[in-house]
Amino acid sequence: MVGQASGRRPGRPAQISRDRIVEAVASAENVDTLTMRELATRLGVTHGALYRWVKNRDELFDLVSEVLVERIVGAVAARAVPSGDWAARLTAVSWAMHDEFLALPGFATHLSRPHRHSDHSIGVLRSTVVDIFRAAEVDDELAQQSWHIFITCVVGWLASAENPLDVGPGVASFELFLDVLLRGLPARAPGVPRP
Repeated sequence: MVGQASGRRPGRPAQISRDRIVEAVASAENVDTLTMRELATRLGVTHGALYRWVKNRDELFDLVSEVLVERIVGAVAARAVPSGDWAARLTAVSWAMHDEFLALPGFATHLSRPHRHSDHSIGVLRSTVVDIFRAAEVDDELAQQSWHIFITCVVGWLASAENPLDVGPGVASFELFLDVLLRGLPARAPGVPRP
């Protein structure tokens, strides 16, 4: 009778996995305001079960970031864009970020604010993008600076897309934004003309 009163069915306890956690996060109205208590409820598990996977919100965002970066890198690899076509590869990364980040309302907003980033996931994404700039025959220092420009701009646009009232009318479409961004990348030393 206890199981029926709580609304839970008898049997095996709910299983938690990385993908189930990300699915539960994606079903939230706003990832940025999701509490651990709400997430445990969405998963149908106790706090203790959830805390065995992620101890706090920082670890939750690390886990979500890792899954999303794996999906982004996988989506880019699946498109089989030639390694020499840096603009097409960077476009593929940008659109994969667009699709994955905006599927989790509030995620880009969270990323746009100062916080501790997952060294693993941010490292994988950084290395992917820096390699793209190196394929454009950019030296390592400018490739790293191009990464910083790229990630700041893309995450900033995605965060503004999540908060359209903050931006107002006339926000550039992602296609227009990306076109303008790519025309300015990769970074070059100040005063050096574009080839």
